[in-house]
Amino acid sequence: MTVESTAARTPRRSSTSGGKRASAKKAAPKKSTEPELVQLLTPEGKRVKNAQYDEYVAGITADDLRGLYRDMVLTRRFDAEATSLQRQGELGLWASLLGQEAAQIGSGRATRDDDYVFPTYREHGVAWCRGVDPTNLLGMFRGVNNGGWDPNTNNFHLYTIVIGSQTLHATGYAMGVAKDGADSAVIAYFGDGASSQGDVAEAFTFSAVYNAPVVFFCQNNQWAISEPTEKQTRVPLYQRAQGYGFPGVRVDGNDVLAVLAVTKWALERARTGEGPALIEAFTYRMGAHTTSDDPSKYRNDDERVAWEAKDPILRLKAYLESEGHADEGFFAELEAESEALGKRVREVVRAMPDPDLMAIFENAYADGHALVDEERAQFAAYQASFADEGGK
Repeated sequence: MTVESTAARTPRRSSTSGGKRASAKKAAPKKSTEPELVQLLTPEGKRVKNAQYDEYVAGITADDLRGLYRDMVLTRRFDAEATSLQRQGELGLWASLLGQEAAQIGSGRATRDDDYVFPTYREHGVAWCRGVDPTNLLGMFRGVNNGGWDPNTNNFHLYTIVIGSQTLHATGYAMGVAKDGADSAVIAYFGDGASSQGDVAEAFTFSAVYNAPVVFFCQNNQWAISEPTEKQTRVPLYQRAQGYGFPGVRVDGNDVLAVLAVTKWALERARTGEGPALIEAFTYRMGAHTTSDDPSKYRNDDERVAWEAKDPILRLKAYLESEGHADEGFFAELEAESEALGKRVREVVRAMPDPDLMAIFENAYADGHALVDEERAQFAAYQASFADEGGK
């Protein structure tokens, strides 16, 4: 007799006992299904305590707080200038970080000089923290270089356009760090959309199995271009780490103090041999995905307005003012510095020389290649044809 048929013939329990069980079940306390969110500064700029993470910002000074505010303001100003330059035809494309300044500055300032950073194409604030000149970020978007900086100078890898692939690069690099016996860590940035890529899943697997000293930093800005997060996952993103055997944390991505604390925690445990961790910075992309995107086609203004009330810069400004850590003189001086940065960015971008058109064929192969040589000759002949027509 099959199990199914046996079960089908088993007499039902009495309604009385069933009712008691139902009553007992209803009386049991329910577990909260709300994801835990680490927060040290409320949207109104009020400091709240956190038993687990307060120690990582215990020594922060008023100068440090003003420095974090300055970082966010100047990063936003640079970003706004880059967007304007694209609209004026000076850049081919730009991916804005508007709204994500706290996630990037907080995590960037948590790194040490000997840590290594693997960004996507939107980590302008992290680049700022790593000492990369902002104007160097614009060469690729203007089409005059393939990166613009030496990754080893600042331990900041080149921007990665292929979605999610940098998580594998970071994992491999972190495995090398471990084999070298170094006590540094690696941090890889990606978005909520990239979390659906197979590369990210493979990076999680390898990092866990090899206990690699890598921190995966996911900026969940709620939209993967036009796809909302609920179309990407049925569970909060940070909970995915559990299935791979390492911890995951969701932090208020608009709270620069909380991001700083959580990232310090994750990097320190990575450096001491405790392996990878996943941070989900819960934030919002206030602008477009890139300058080729129109977010009004897929999201409503009410959502954006609600998130503007959580603006990371206004939040820290409120805290600075309420604690007496900054006065009008500080804000005025920073405004002047901000305008000077915008002016410098404009001037540098417009002065960037056009590259040699034949340079596109260089460094394709280490030892050269017959097909590349043939293509080079064909392109040279094509260019020469314009000279034969008097440059027309």
